[in-house]
Amino acid sequence: MSLLTGSANAVKYTLFGFNLIFLITGIILIAVGAGVGAVYTGYELFLAGKFFSIPTFLIVIGSFIIVISFFGCWGAVKENYCLVLSFSIMLAIIFILELAAGISGYVLRNDASELIGKSLKASMAEYNNETQNPTTALWDDVQRSFDCCGVTNFMDWKERFPSGELPISCCTPIVGQVGTLTCTNTVQSTDNLHSDGCLGGFSNYIAAHAVSLGAAGVVIAILQFFGVIFACYIAREIKIRNGITGFI
Repeated sequence: MSLLTGSANAVKYTLFGFNLIFLITGIILIAVGAGVGAVYTGYELFLAGKFFSIPTFLIVIGSFIIVISFFGCWGAVKENYCLVLSFSIMLAIIFILELAAGISGYVLRNDASELIGKSLKASMAEYNNETQNPTTALWDDVQRSFDCCGVTNFMDWKERFPSGELPISCCTPIVGQVGTLTCTNTVQSTDNLHSDGCLGGFSNYIAAHAVSLGAAGVVIAILQFFGVIFACYIAREIKIRNGITGFI
């Protein structure tokens, strides 16, 4: 028989419903973290370690939410003070961690351009047009995908290739062209040479995914804040009706 009546009983079932939503939010956090982590993995040579720490953090938080949601459901249905109180405490901790992850995502967005710029400049020396290596392959992939050349512009390659040559990925093959394609910094046609640097487009792409991490963390944290309030209220009502003193 339920010990709770009236509004407290209604809030109990609302808390039970919220736990089902928490379960879904945990799955969403895991999906967002895994999805963004997969995108970043493709560019790991150009990204600092902190780009991977936040997605991993969200995956861990999402997994934790799935586990503690069962505490909340069971505690709400059984009207068990210890379980509901434990759920409240764990949910409050999760709320703080999610808020921290969300803020970190937005901070990472602001730092993306500077961090990526340093990595791109440092990696240009490793570009090798004679022997393929991961850095060379990634530079070619980025320059083709984002229609760019160099960090800020194609002249950034002058130090690596003093003769004026450029990676072929800096140029777009002309339709109908036959023979050997040559790409140099003397090419005047903007239809052929990628005049823009990669820093702008690439960092914006990475920063956009960092924003998705931040948004997921903050929005779900706000939702769970109400869950903490509900859980605390239910724990208090169960404590009063059972005549429990102290925390236990």
